[in-house]
Amino acid sequence: MVELYTHFIIRWRYVVLLLTIAFVLIAGYGAQRLSFSNDYRMFFGPDNPQLLAFEKMQNTFNKNDNIMFVVTPSDGKVFSVETLKAIKDITEEAWQIPFSTRVDSVTNHQHTSAVGDDLIVDDLVPDPTILTRKDLARIQFIAINEPMMVSRLISPDSKYTGINVTVQLPGERLDEVPTAVAYARDMRDRYMGKYPELDIRLVGLTMMNNAFPEASQGDAQNLYPIALGFIIVALLLMLKGVSGTLTTFLMIVFSIITAMGLAGWLGIRLSPPVMSAPIMVMTMAIADAVHLLVTMKHEMHLGKNKVDAMVESMRINFWPIFVTSLTTVLGFLSLNFSDAPPFHDLGNIAAMGVAAAFVFSITFLPALITLLPARSRREVTGKYAMERFGDFVVSNYKSLFIGSSIVVLMLVTLVPKNELNDIFVEYFDTAIQFREDSDYTAEHLTGVYYIDFSLGMGESGGISDPAFLKNADKFVRYLRAQPEVMHVFSLTDTFKRLNKNMHGDDPAWYKLPDDRNLAAQYLLLYEMSLPYGLDLNNQIDVGKTATKIAVTLKTLSSNEILAFEQRTSAWLQENMPELTGFGTGPTVMFAHLGKRNINSMLIGTTIALFMISMVLIIFFRSFKYGLISLLPNLLPAAAAFGIWGLFVGQVGIALSVVTGMTLGIVVDDTVHFMSKYLRARREKGFDAKQAVHYAFNSVGIALLVTSIVLVAGFMIMAQSHFELNAGMGLLTSVVITLALAIDFMLLPPLLIKLEENGKIRA
Repeated sequence: MVELYTHFIIRWRYVVLLLTIAFVLIAGYGAQRLSFSNDYRMFFGPDNPQLLAFEKMQNTFNKNDNIMFVVTPSDGKVFSVETLKAIKDITEEAWQIPFSTRVDSVTNHQHTSAVGDDLIVDDLVPDPTILTRKDLARIQFIAINEPMMVSRLISPDSKYTGINVTVQLPGERLDEVPTAVAYARDMRDRYMGKYPELDIRLVGLTMMNNAFPEASQGDAQNLYPIALGFIIVALLLMLKGVSGTLTTFLMIVFSIITAMGLAGWLGIRLSPPVMSAPIMVMTMAIADAVHLLVTMKHEMHLGKNKVDAMVESMRINFWPIFVTSLTTVLGFLSLNFSDAPPFHDLGNIAAMGVAAAFVFSITFLPALITLLPARSRREVTGKYAMERFGDFVVSNYKSLFIGSSIVVLMLVTLVPKNELNDIFVEYFDTAIQFREDSDYTAEHLTGVYYIDFSLGMGESGGISDPAFLKNADKFVRYLRAQPEVMHVFSLTDTFKRLNKNMHGDDPAWYKLPDDRNLAAQYLLLYEMSLPYGLDLNNQIDVGKTATKIAVTLKTLSSNEILAFEQRTSAWLQENMPELTGFGTGPTVMFAHLGKRNINSMLIGTTIALFMISMVLIIFFRSFKYGLISLLPNLLPAAAAFGIWGLFVGQVGIALSVVTGMTLGIVVDDTVHFMSKYLRARREKGFDAKQAVHYAFNSVGIALLVTSIVLVAGFMIMAQSHFELNAGMGLLTSVVITLALAIDFMLLPPLLIKLEENGKIRA
């Protein structure tokens, strides 16, 4: 049947080539619809409970996406005339940043004071140019003693300051984030030119949003050419011919174009995880071509012409390639169980690419390779060395079985050393400017992790109730006592300051008002005195039923964030159960994501494992061989996580998808080896040792080459500046390496021993 099909393809090869090109052009046309996602919310599904809580918070209070200018004067003095003038200039122009709705800095901080019976609300620094040394000292004293400012807009040592720009993106156009960031960067460059004594850095959620597509584009520009270059060199060295290399290269390019084009037609948005899909497709597509071309070269070496050699290669490899492609697709599709939508997209694009590679390998490849000159009848590189290695395995199968089993079991016992943990700001490595600036800010000025708590009584004007204010202040004091907390932004501090102001600025009255009506009057008077854009909508809701307490944290791992969240929630429930309160924010969302992803991927991996098992049992026509083949497919991931636990010990969101993803990949080696083994047993009547030797001779070098290419491809991916891709690439490389070792040194001895013991028959 396969022979007839192959003859048909070769007979109509010109038509096949034209149809292939036409299909690739139609599919690839969809690539123009692709666009980059620049919203960190892309990592959360629409039903994610932490995302829903965050959106509820944002709908209640003003959004707090931001760009912060972190300013460091070279003389270490923020409170100098020149530096304050620069801060005021930046503050005033920052209002012009697209989509900005609020700007906070030390110069425009709304300082309150009492003059007689009047409440005066004004900028802390109205005009820096007229300040005396005494004025500067007074302003510095106010700033570093104001809870609303210190460790947020000014460092305690007055060496670093921040200008925080609140940005409200409509979410209607894809260029909103890049437009705002481009304006902010232009400002930074201009002001560093105007004030050369200042160092200015940019951080904030909007900058993080922009870092995602920049990391993606950086990977595309830097990693794709390296991967393509390596593949061309590897194919030339291994296949010893231009025709096979050219055919394989075109097949790879067609597979990538098809996958990314179909992604465009389906409306998939590009994100850093998705940008690793082309490298995955690139490396996976090679496997199909290599198996067909290696066998073809072998048959030509035996004396066949290229057409007969290709027909025989298709006869031997068609079903193994189909099964390996199917299992790889199933493994990638298991990523749809991930709790992070970008991994759904990655899995679907990779699955489409692998499916396309299979179709092209049984249509385009036979059609083109039989048209091109193929005079070389030399065996592929390493063929004879692989035969000697097969002899070694058969001769030493007992010691290899014992030794391999011990090593694998030892590695598996190390798996518990891993802990689920992530530091989401470290999704970007230090080569990304956002990461460098975020680390700098966290070290010198304020944290880049935020948790917002909403506290309310559920009644209009309830935030002015003395009992509520007392409870809220109690919670604020609790938060400030926590070691993880850098800053707490609370309305209770405003009430205390207003109460002091309204009592002649007497420090003894720096406390909460004890009368609801009085507190409401203070708040109303203060609100009426605030300038446009600096209102209290970022702290209180419209009905004044709830207030937001914004907590800035040190850089923490996801486990530390979850522990902090649970501790504070338990404290709220125990100490003030009558209040409605919850904490949320991107920090909490990312912290929960890893754990949710592990749980969802356990389901996905289990389903993929079951389906792959069924495919193998049907393919091998044996329940026992189907189950035996699972052993070398499950052990590599387990052993790889053992190595990871020994040297790293931290498993984040990206690594939680590796088992499901690699399950389909590592099956390839097992399927090809076992299919040749069973062909020798069933068609040639060989015993187990002879069949193992035949399998090594037939497919060993192809497995070695494809594994080397796969490892190299994923190691190139490991060079990504986006940590999720880098970690996933590195661990996948380890899994594939171990899979090859297990298929070469544990599976063959296992097959021989099972036949010796009479436990299995072909």
